[in-house]
Amino acid sequence: MEAVELHALVMAGGGGTRFWPRSRQSHPKQFLRFRGERTLLQETVERLAAQIPPERTWVITSAAHRAQAVEQLAEWLGAEQVIGEPSGRDTAACVGLGAALVSRRNPQAALLVVPADHIIEPVQEFRRAVHAAVQFLRDYPDRLITFGIRPTYPATGYGYIRRGELLGTRQEVYASQVREFREKPNFATAEQFLACGEYFWNSGIFLWRVETILDELAQRRPALHAAVREIAAAWNTPQRDAVFQSLYSNLERISIDYAVMQDAGQAGRVLVVHAPFQWDDVGSWLALERHNPQDGDGNTVQGLHCGVDTSRCVIVSDAGHLIATLGVRDLVIVQCGAATLVTTRQSEADVKKLVEALKKRGLDKYL
Repeated sequence: MEAVELHALVMAGGGGTRFWPRSRQSHPKQFLRFRGERTLLQETVERLAAQIPPERTWVITSAAHRAQAVEQLAEWLGAEQVIGEPSGRDTAACVGLGAALVSRRNPQAALLVVPADHIIEPVQEFRRAVHAAVQFLRDYPDRLITFGIRPTYPATGYGYIRRGELLGTRQEVYASQVREFREKPNFATAEQFLACGEYFWNSGIFLWRVETILDELAQRRPALHAAVREIAAAWNTPQRDAVFQSLYSNLERISIDYAVMQDAGQAGRVLVVHAPFQWDDVGSWLALERHNPQDGDGNTVQGLHCGVDTSRCVIVSDAGHLIATLGVRDLVIVQCGAATLVTTRQSEADVKKLVEALKKRGLDKYL
């Protein structure tokens, strides 16, 4: 594999329920600003722009959010690069469709797959890691590559990757054979992973030749593989919308990790690049503390707040909406429109449960 034509697939279809009430069905997490002026989706596409031209960058989101994505990405991408799924079928379908579309252009191309809602910095280190991964792909063209994040604490909210034999460096970035993928652990197991030094967090960032991932899908998920190939074949025909709607909506709902990566890892077909960058999947409201300044009492505030005897709180409100606090500590308070969330630091990771409770109560208009 002498020259690599690199494409990018941005997966932007998630619902972001952990960020309710700011993240809504009409305006999920990837379309929100968590720092500065860029949304997470805009940051992601901008991060790719220096290495991958716009005509080789693809964004897959839900059909309901396609217009929003096109508007946010007009600075970088044409509307034809943004695809709206007729229904969410998880990441295996998304990856399969992206790979099949790229393969129609160039079956020897490589595809970098990135989630739309992560914070990565510094950008230069991300680009160095991608460049190194492409070099590893030249040397191991039949392998699947994932990017592992060296853990800094015993996280229970991430899947883990156990590395095996070290395969060397490219651009001063290491890569190893993958021994196994592990599910999200309990705290005691996460502590063991951290102490062991052989484990990485699974970032959900991948690189592979499009035909390699399609071959894996053909072997492990043949119905899904056949469907995305058929959709891609109809893409530039008058039948595109009808074929896309009828086939995609009936695909198996499964992640690429379960569909391919875990079995491929056991079979020795996956490499892990030791990512040199800092990574945050922005998985809860407490993530705001890591990317925004705090006041003298340890509060992170976005919006209008007046507090007395208030410490270690995360407080978010709409412009012009005052949140006043007295004698509170370790709270998360988020106001957005007609909905307000109040929870503790200990419970805020369970916001999904609250969203499910709202659905059961028939309060969908607040979702």
